[in-house]
Amino acid sequence: MIRLRPHRPAAPVLALAAGAILLLGACGSPGSSSQSPSDGASDSGGAAAAAATCPAIPDDQLVVLEDDQHLQTVDNVIPAVNAAAADADPGLVALLDSVSAALDTDALVALNKAVDVDRKTSADVAAEWVEAEGVAPSESSAGQGRPIAIGAADFSESATLGNIYAAVLKAAGYDATVVTIGNREAYLPALEAGTQIQVVPEYAGTLAEFLNKAANGADATPVASGDLDATVAALTSLGADAGLTFGAPSAAQDQNAFAVTQAFAQEHELTTLSDLAAACQGLVLGAGPECVERPFCQPGLEEAYGLTFSDFRALDAGGPLTKAALQQGEITLGLVFSSDGALAAG
Repeated sequence: MIRLRPHRPAAPVLALAAGAILLLGACGSPGSSSQSPSDGASDSGGAAAAAATCPAIPDDQLVVLEDDQHLQTVDNVIPAVNAAAADADPGLVALLDSVSAALDTDALVALNKAVDVDRKTSADVAAEWVEAEGVAPSESSAGQGRPIAIGAADFSESATLGNIYAAVLKAAGYDATVVTIGNREAYLPALEAGTQIQVVPEYAGTLAEFLNKAANGADATPVASGDLDATVAALTSLGADAGLTFGAPSAAQDQNAFAVTQAFAQEHELTTLSDLAAACQGLVLGAGPECVERPFCQPGLEEAYGLTFSDFRALDAGGPLTKAALQQGEITLGLVFSSDGALAAG
């Protein structure tokens, strides 16, 4: 299953620790894609009998525990490009790849904080980031004034990424604009046609499964996994049939993640979900009500990590209810999103 990518709220969100430990690189839309737990499940379940029952510890600061068994499907930010536009302009993808090379999850969290918490515009935040990272090319004539339109979905992270692409392309001499075209069902046909938009910031795992189901039916065998290279290979093949090509995936991910309070993590010396399974059992899990059935959520945590839960609280998927319940000590483990701007809020 693929989680639905939520709209980023404009209102301030609850503060989380800036030092959150995030899953990066090759190790799972809004809503991130998810996979069924693999056969290589953690052996932490064997230590479950010896693990203690650990009560929640209230704390305003939260940290994300690393998904070291790769329960989640990779969902790295990746530039999706109309294939005809890329063929006509060989330098286009290389410019977008310069963004991927500079972008990681910590940077994405900071970008989202600037927009969603600090209330800056996506265009201003993008321009500041491009300048600070030195991503803009020194050669300003490559685009020769050619028009190019970057599509963005209707949530702030996509708008910010689209504006970053546009800023880099403008610096290279393109007449670049950002066009907001709703959800994937609306913008993907426009990208495939290549007349209204030619580039979109996408998410590798989620798009791979979207194209997979479009081509092979709703019950198609999943092609996205916790393996970034394999997921991008599947995405590239499916994209070619749809008239799309892709740049290099960035290290930045927007995917499901699980958080505890910083005080709880420090008390039990936790950095990974395997650490949690070895130290604690009988946890109280908080997430959206669908978590009890989704393979990336409670069933996956039980199978891949051997975690046990004494209670489940139906709250929201990575939203303020779950984060508040963690902070107030009502739950010990909560579902959040890895690029949530609140992860950088102090």
